[in-house]
Parts: sequence; C-alpha cells; structure tokens
Amino acid sequence: MSKLISQAPALAARLAAEAKPRLETFVKYAKVELTPPTLGDIPEIRSGISRLISGARTGRWKETPVKEAWLNTLVTVEVLCWFYVGECIGKRHIVGYDV
Repeated sequence: MSKLISQAPALAARLAAEAKPRLETFVKYAKVELTPPTLGDIPEIRSGISRLISGARTGRWKETPVKEAWLNTLVTVEVLCWFYVGECIGKRHIVGYDV
C-alpha cells in the first residue's frame, strides 16, 4: 500500500499527460457542436426543413442509400434516448409521474 501511495504523484502526472490530448480534442469539437444556433443559422435551418418536407412529398426518401438510412436511424434513436433520459431526470423517477 505504501508503494502505491508513493507512486501516486507519478501516476497522476502520467494520467494527466495522457488525458490532455484527448481533452483538447473534446474541447475543440464541443465548442463547435454544443453551441446553440445563432441568428445566422436560422435561414439554413429553414432551408433544411423545407428540403425535408419536399423530399417527403415527392418520395425522394425512397432513394436514400442504406448507409445513410442506417445513420439517420441511429441519430433518431440517439435523440429519443436523450429525450427519455431528460424525462427521467426531470421527473426524478424511472417509471411514471407522481400525480
């Protein structure tokens, strides 16, 4: 046990050195991906929604490649899972509401 305690500062320094590049990468992507939309993004969002609606009307969704359809399915499942996790956090129970 004393050997482990004596090596703790060296282990902590090694852990920090190995974690630093990964943390920098996370922060770089988090600054871009986790920011809320700005006013300049609204026209792009509107055009994306209109393309989605027109694709649904014309049946263009039937021509989606399998790889892209699978990716869209995974994104949808991820969004639903985060929605349900947020619901569980909000109601502070896993099942049901306290009515």
